Amino acid sequence: MSFDDFDDTTDDSYPQPMPVQARLGESEVILRRTIDIVATAPSMPLSSSPRIDRDEVVELLEDALVRLPDEIRQARWMLKERQEFLDKTKREADELLGAARQQAERMVQRTEVVRAAEARARQVIDAAEEETRRLKNETEDFLDQRLGSFEILLDRLSKTVANGRNRLSIGSEPPPPESEEPIEQQEVADFFNQDDL
Repeated sequence: MSFDDFDDTTDDSYPQPMPVQARLGESEVILRRTIDIVATAPSMPLSSSPRIDRDEVVELLEDALVRLPDEIRQARWMLKERQEFLDKTKREADELLGAARQQAERMVQRTEVVRAAEARARQVIDAAEEETRRLKNETEDFLDQRLGSFEILLDRLSKTVANGRNRLSIGSEPPPPESEEPIEQQEVADFFNQDDL
């Protein structure tokens, strides 16, 4: 008796797939849905092996893999937009400082005005640099949290799928002992190495 023997059976208790809409961050939703399907799959009659819709699980996993690069591209786009904003702010600060220097040359007698303009220009530059540091830290924290959650989800999914495969392999040879880091996890870690992107 194999898993394929039950493909044609219909059972109202079998969980139906829910429609998935594409949005930024939806890879996490898709992966959680896949984990739920595998974890809550009903057992086959007269067996403790779970009955899952293989096509649905494969489709969800492929959909998640397709969406992850899009989400990474969107995160990069946000970084680019942030950099353009910071460059624009720096240009404005430089222009303000240049204007203050020109005014100082024209108004040598009015040193207080020149000092005030230069002080204001320095304040603008300091504020722009502080904003740059803050935005950089927030962006790095956001990306680190996102990639960390993807890593945790992929690790859980890998374990759940491995457990499901072990349950489905009734009568087959026992699986070889796992190494400390399976090849699939090494490939996933390499795939999401943001330094290489």
